[in-house]
Amino acid sequence: MAAPAIEATGLVKTFGAFTALDGVDLTLPRGAVTAVLGPNGAGKTTTVRILTTLTAATAGTAIVAGFDVATHAHEVRRRIGLAAQDATVDHLLTGFENLVMVGELHQLPRREARDRARQLLETFALTDAADRRTEHYSGGMRRRLDLAVTLVANPEILFLDEPTTGLDPRARAELWDVIESLVDTGVSVLLTTQYLEEAERLADDILVVDHGHIIASGNARDLKRQLGRDRIGVTVIDSARLDEAGDILRRVCATEVEIDRSVRTITAPTSTGLGGLTTVAHALDDAGIEVEDLALRQPTLDEVFLALTGRPAE
Repeated sequence: MAAPAIEATGLVKTFGAFTALDGVDLTLPRGAVTAVLGPNGAGKTTTVRILTTLTAATAGTAIVAGFDVATHAHEVRRRIGLAAQDATVDHLLTGFENLVMVGELHQLPRREARDRARQLLETFALTDAADRRTEHYSGGMRRRLDLAVTLVANPEILFLDEPTTGLDPRARAELWDVIESLVDTGVSVLLTTQYLEEAERLADDILVVDHGHIIASGNARDLKRQLGRDRIGVTVIDSARLDEAGDILRRVCATEVEIDRSVRTITAPTSTGLGGLTTVAHALDDAGIEVEDLALRQPTLDEVFLALTGRPAE
């Protein structure tokens, strides 16, 4: 079995009396995506800075691409790419010039640097803007170029620190497509995000962090099942039969129900999944209650975060 792309144990980082990280363990398998999910100040960026050798841990160990970040920082840097929260491209240069410059900084021959720049511009759908100064790029274009810059040296591991913050929904979706295509080529990705939808869309594994602690981990489905049961929702056509439908749902689910009379809807948690939904459907049909909608819904990651921390995700 291949060694993990990242293996960190007991990471602690203090700034005076403030503890930013307090014993974080993290493993990223090769060719996978792990998302570190949490609000501002949770410790996400501090984790990335330690793993990318930009700051030293107060305690703990981290092995990245097979090398200890504390003792072999140069070897780690040769094998990783980092797209930080703020774009790092030179706004006075064109997209092509930015990529060529970075290639030459990585000691690529001039011709190879230019060829690599053209390849990345095509990959990130920036060919038409190759000769435009990046100060005139949209936010989404700048983020795509920033990501392209991190790939000039073909890194094994890519760190994305809140890559889509500030982007509109369309630009965010476009960047998600690019990240997924990179993972398909075998790149390992550690992603920090405040967006629950982003973690669910991209990540094989999710770590939920709060105040420097990992408070839950698993894939999206695991986290949803860990902290909240599925819910059955029924919307009836005839509001006069709402209470009757509520009695059926209460009996099948063996729990109290929530009734919203303004939209003629009853919901109740269930531990029986589709079996419970089928039983409710048959009971409603036997009672002659017509429904507008009947569905089984998993808890959202927003609800999971609320259950874990006592407050909604930001």
